[in-house]
Amino acid sequence: MKQRLKNFLDVIPTDSFGLIIALIVIVTIFSLLNPNYFTMVNLRNILVAASVTGLVAIAETYLIIGLLIDLSVGSVVAFASVFTALLLQRGYDFPLTIIIVLTSGILVGLVNAAAINKVKLEPFIATLATMSIIRGLAYIISDGLPIYIMDNAVLTFGNGTIVGIPIAVLILVLAFIVFGIVLAQTRFGRNIYIIGGNREAARLAGLNPERMTIILYIISGVLSSLGGIILAARMNSGQPAAAVGLEFDAITAAVLGGTAFSGGVGSIFGTVLGLFILQGFNTGLIMVNVPVFWQYVARGLLLLTALTIDYIRKVNREKKLLSESMKD
Repeated sequence: MKQRLKNFLDVIPTDSFGLIIALIVIVTIFSLLNPNYFTMVNLRNILVAASVTGLVAIAETYLIIGLLIDLSVGSVVAFASVFTALLLQRGYDFPLTIIIVLTSGILVGLVNAAAINKVKLEPFIATLATMSIIRGLAYIISDGLPIYIMDNAVLTFGNGTIVGIPIAVLILVLAFIVFGIVLAQTRFGRNIYIIGGNREAARLAGLNPERMTIILYIISGVLSSLGGIILAARMNSGQPAAAVGLEFDAITAAVLGGTAFSGGVGSIFGTVLGLFILQGFNTGLIMVNVPVFWQYVARGLLLLTALTIDYIRKVNREKKLLSESMKD
């Protein structure tokens, strides 16, 4: 029994224990402030609310580990939700609509990658530009108005359940499992860490950072578009103004979970914990009736806290490496 417990603990990143304690503290505080916080109904609501952010957080985790970033994800989610509603309104069936919308996500990923690989823009600047462009396109194709969805299959997809679990949550869990295994157990995942740790050294070792950049941004575009489809199905409409600031929530979840802005460090397990902390915190603020404007302040402070923790982790890693090199 002790050996099994040890084996389980060994697969959990060391930084994650602090996150687990932080999550327990958040749940305890909000449960004391509102008895309805720690209930199965609210847990379900938190998971459903986290479904879109979680998909985008997976993409940001991969990108940040690879020393990249994507600020366009919120706009892609909004565009995908509007595009989904528009295609359905034009008579396309739901499966074909999903394929077309996911393809549009691939195209966005290719544009972002081309701006970085060919035009040599910094990822922050390149995706900041596409963030504005894609959001503008969402408003253009919708004339700035919501597009409502009447298709029953879509509404079932957004609000239905399988064995009592919301479909959106099942998709998120499946995505975490698949992308977690890929990152931790495959050569592709190891290559992301190598490129994020030292891009030039990775190139000299025979890896292709430009090709990896293309793949990572395609993943980001596809996951964001999938999030947009889920959002449209949940809201029964495509909303051009949706998902504003979603990129910062996703980045906060990833960085809180231990993904280093300096690249080469991070895990999907940590991002899961970061997502639970973020969404649990946001939901708690709403349930204790914190004014909306103060919620923005609190979320900003949470992001600042995540970045501060990331800096402390980076300093500690450098001290540890220096100490080990002196022993050698």
